[in-house]
Amino acid sequence: MLGALTLIFACQLAGELLVAVTGLPVPGPVIGMVLLLGGLIVRGGIPEPLAAVGGALLSNLALLFVPAGVGVMLHVALIGREALPITVALLVSTAATIAVTALVMNALQRPKAEGDAGPHDDGGGGEAR
Repeated sequence: MLGALTLIFACQLAGELLVAVTGLPVPGPVIGMVLLLGGLIVRGGIPEPLAAVGGALLSNLALLFVPAGVGVMLHVALIGREALPITVALLVSTAATIAVTALVMNALQRPKAEGDAGPHDDGGGGEAR
């Protein structure tokens, strides 16, 4: 369990170091997650200790939002002054996320072959029986 947690933190540290060295405009933990994902793909699966640690982190995910909530309460006056730009950014980013998700889903769907019968197609030429 300690080894799996160390692996997670090592990937995060590697991501932070990559951002510091290269100046990439991506958060270090995101790059760390990509590194971890790459390692798991190369390995061909998730080791049981890593799955257990990941499950424990996910089951206590609400606790990880406490610092963010405290930050929001600490800067509520600033958020109030900047409500319009924050709202616009949230709306635009949500719309962009929905659009990109729809485009990716559309691109990944298997095209239906012309001869394939649909789930409600009985092959009768469209006549009602």
